[in-house]
Amino acid sequence: MSTEGAVQRSADGTVETRSSLWTSVLSLFASGSTLVCCALPALLVAVGAGAALSGLVSAVPQLVWLSEHKLPLFAFAGVMLAASGALQWHNRRAPCPTDPGLRNACLRTRRTAWRVWGLSVAVYAVGAGFAFVLPWVMAT
Repeated sequence: MSTEGAVQRSADGTVETRSSLWTSVLSLFASGSTLVCCALPALLVAVGAGAALSGLVSAVPQLVWLSEHKLPLFAFAGVMLAASGALQWHNRRAPCPTDPGLRNACLRTRRTAWRVWGLSVAVYAVGAGFAFVLPWVMAT
C-alpha cells in the first residue's frame, strides 16, 4: 500500500470501496436529521397529528433544538453529501480484486453506495423543501 496525499490506496480497491460505502451511510444519517428537524413535524401537523407531534417533542426535546438550528444542520448535511459524492466519484474507477467473487462484491458495494448516496440526496431535498421552500411558498 502506498500513501497518495491523505488517501490511502490499496492494490485491490478495498479501502476505497469501504470508505465510499461508509461515507454514503454517514451522509444518509446527516440528511436524515434534516427530515427529523423539519419534514416530520410539518408532516404530522399536515395530517392533523399535532397531538402526536406534541407528545414527540415532550419525549424528545432535542427536536426543538434541531429545528432552531436548521441552517447549520442543513449546511453540515450538505457538506457531508458533497464530500461523500466527491469521494465516490473519485473512487469510481478504483481497482477491484481479480477474484470473481470478491470483484462482484466490490462492484455490488459500489452500486449500493451510489444508491444510498442517491437516497441521501433525496432525503436532503425533501427536508430542504419542508424547511425552506414550503414556508416561503406559504408566505407568498
